[in-house]
Amino acid sequence: MLIMDERKFDTRNLLSDIGLFEGLAPAQLDWVAKNAHRRVFAAGTNVMTVEQPGEAVFIILHGTVKIHIEQGGRDVILSILGGGDLLGEMSLIDSMGRSASALTLESSLMLWMDKTTFNYLLDNFPPVARNLVKILSARVRLSDQVIQSLATLDVNGRVARQLLAFAERYGREVIDGVQVRIVVTQGDLADLVGASRKRVNQAMVFFKEQELASTDTDGRFIIHNKAGLARFCD
Repeated sequence: MLIMDERKFDTRNLLSDIGLFEGLAPAQLDWVAKNAHRRVFAAGTNVMTVEQPGEAVFIILHGTVKIHIEQGGRDVILSILGGGDLLGEMSLIDSMGRSASALTLESSLMLWMDKTTFNYLLDNFPPVARNLVKILSARVRLSDQVIQSLATLDVNGRVARQLLAFAERYGREVIDGVQVRIVVTQGDLADLVGASRKRVNQAMVFFKEQELASTDTDGRFIIHNKAGLARFCD
């Protein structure tokens, strides 16, 4: 479905919703649209793998991507990204191998640039460099919050905090609350909050009974009561 819909989206118009390009003049956005490339990655595609040389940066236009590593024989999810997010920029900046792998969780439309194009942007379009610093700073803050929640919150609190974070970043208003647009399974959520899938399922059952959060028919999370969930994060 996404492959058909891709034709309806003009790259130039989509750029206005990407934080990396905030503040660019129309002519600069035209340059980006001309020099960047678009590609649809089917669900289950490895966009990049750990230690692979970094030759391109990817920007998610639509879809969901899991950032993960193999550790001790198990898959460890570091983050789940959606529309507007970047991946692969670290390797282009420090010229080191990929620090993690990226796997699409649904059919995803991405914009990508090679290293030469990306470096040209950083050198010649000052807003892009400033926006990139903001993006990386936000990731550090988020990592700090994750560490704090793992140390201070019980499973219900960690699940509530992650759901609220998803709603803030990827939420859209629906009739009965805020729907998280990206694809996240309970297993993925369990990995993110450092708990068993069974325990996360128990938390979600409890939140549904309390009319705080649930999932829709497509399996996407819906937040019904943000303030109610936030109480578990205190």
